[in-house]
Amino acid sequence: MILLGTAAGGGCPQWNCACVLCTAGLPPRTQDCAAISAGDGWYLLNCSPDIRAQILGTPELRAGPGPREIPLRGVLLTDAELDHTLGLLMLRESGGLPVWAPPAVLTALSPFSSVVDSYGGWTWSSVVDLPGLRVEVLPVSDKRPKYASASDGPWVVAYRISDPATGGVLVYAPCLRSWPAGFDEFVADASLVLLDGTFYAPDEMAGVGGPDQLAMGHLPITAGLPRVAGRRWAFTHVNNTNPVLDPASPEHAAVLAAGATLPPDGSRFTL
Repeated sequence: MILLGTAAGGGCPQWNCACVLCTAGLPPRTQDCAAISAGDGWYLLNCSPDIRAQILGTPELRAGPGPREIPLRGVLLTDAELDHTLGLLMLRESGGLPVWAPPAVLTALSPFSSVVDSYGGWTWSSVVDLPGLRVEVLPVSDKRPKYASASDGPWVVAYRISDPATGGVLVYAPCLRSWPAGFDEFVADASLVLLDGTFYAPDEMAGVGGPDQLAMGHLPITAGLPRVAGRRWAFTHVNNTNPVLDPASPEHAAVLAAGATLPPDGSRFTL
């Protein structure tokens, strides 16, 4: 598994932001996206607007050996937010890929699908089927994106992906509005949990005039950190305002002290 991007929408630094962290010269982070493989091609977990740069910066995902051969085999979407879906338009030259997402997400993305379908044989389904891997889906939030019309959810899901060959288990949950029912059982015995690390504290966006974190659909790290102790968990989808981005900050130290990590873009895990 490769973490292609680990930042929330807009990345870090964010183009329209001059906050302390965006101007601190920290290592840049692109928008949240990951790639997984069981040995036969690669599948994307979300598809960020930065996908072109992420692919070109990852040797395993680059085209070849044939002039138009690509190793991508499909895309799993956790939600319909633009920072997780705009990259689909960038992949229109792929010739068509399967995309899996909750029904409400597929409906919201119908304008996207109508565009990319004209470039090749794309398929859109809510029933996930990854050869060699077992995928379980847990609804975790009813937070729909601003552009989408109201409809029944779930709007956000987490994925539990198991490799029967190795016994490894990955849980990918970059967007959590709360600690949902059944989540403890969902992450039980997981080898790695990639958890929503968008904000550190409930009042974080106040400094840049933003709304409440829970209203934005993200559980602050402080609310989940007590549950992390002793587990191999990592935080992703980190917002540009989150002080954990600064390795010298007490917030960064608190995450590490709990046993969790804050992996940078390009981090690799074998499960």
